[in-house]
Amino acid sequence: MNQSKMLKPTILSIGMATVMADAAISPALGLIAQAFPDASPTMIKLILTAPSIMIIPFSFLSSYLTSKVSKRTIIMIGLVIYLIGGIGPQFVPNIETLLILRLILGAGVGLVMPLSMSLINDYFTGTERTKMMGFNSAFSNFGGIVTMLFAGWLATFGWRVPFNVYFLGLIIFLLIFFFLPKGEVQIRKQQDKKTKLPLRVYGYALAMGGIMLAYYSIATNIALYLDQNDLGGATLAGTVVSFTTVGGMITSLLLVQLEVALKKFIIPVMLFGMAFAFLLLTFTHNIFFVIMGVCLIGLGQGALFPTIILKALDQVQPFQADRVIAWTSSMTFLGQFLSPVVLDGIAKIANVTNIRFQYGGLSAVIMGFVLISITTALKNQKRALSLD
Repeated sequence: MNQSKMLKPTILSIGMATVMADAAISPALGLIAQAFPDASPTMIKLILTAPSIMIIPFSFLSSYLTSKVSKRTIIMIGLVIYLIGGIGPQFVPNIETLLILRLILGAGVGLVMPLSMSLINDYFTGTERTKMMGFNSAFSNFGGIVTMLFAGWLATFGWRVPFNVYFLGLIIFLLIFFFLPKGEVQIRKQQDKKTKLPLRVYGYALAMGGIMLAYYSIATNIALYLDQNDLGGATLAGTVVSFTTVGGMITSLLLVQLEVALKKFIIPVMLFGMAFAFLLLTFTHNIFFVIMGVCLIGLGQGALFPTIILKALDQVQPFQADRVIAWTSSMTFLGQFLSPVVLDGIAKIANVTNIRFQYGGLSAVIMGFVLISITTALKNQKRALSLD
């Protein structure tokens, strides 16, 4: 099948919309709090996290709808909802309406997000599929950096202006309209509807959630970590967090080469890098090693996410791919949401306020999973040799 030269950039552009769920308002959150002085701190924080609450159920709805209408139609509907929820808040008179529109934004992202990866699985195979999955992750990370910087500049004109960054959804909509093939509705046979996903898929989905729980501890805790250790303030914290994205982009772009070099051991090697990085953060008092550790965490996440998704997809038939993506995506957002809740809860139980304790605990837990994944990889390798 002759594919349009614009097919790849069109599919990759969809990932841009999904990574921007909170990009626009993150730099403007303080200004929003000033604009609505009667709003509680919890309400202000909800503006940031509200989209995540809606993304999870609408990801599963997106998977269900693929048996009713084409993926192209679902994405276009999702992008219209995305535009309404993304741009609309700048016109609202009160915080409650703003929050409702943020929930609507999450619904749009939930419909679109699983299909950005599902389309890669539909149109590409083998090495090309791996490369595209890596590019999708890298492009999303790069888009996140660019839109965050742009939104930060727009915030200098007032709290309403950054919401215009969501006009990017209109550009993506036009790309989908002109360059994404209409495709076929994935009508499931009766026996297909009853087919359960293998247990391994749920294991991979939980792994995605666990990795995100650890990864997001940098974004939520690094400012306090730097302050506790007299290493820097808020400005430096933003710079340090950006290195997770830099690391993630590197391994996402080199995913095929890493897969060839490390083979079945790519997951334990990347997990070991993350465990070592958290151990480094537990003991270092040098900002250079902090940045190095944060970058290592990004390197691990950038390779692990697309690798795990691909392994989960390899467990199922093509008609089940959308359900797999829905599960892995939902667990990722659940891990993000639970990261501060779980880690702060454990620290509170242990009565330890130092963030080093949390990072040390993460290092120990991840190292445990390194041993499990190495054992599993060796068993699989031995089984494969015995079959030969």
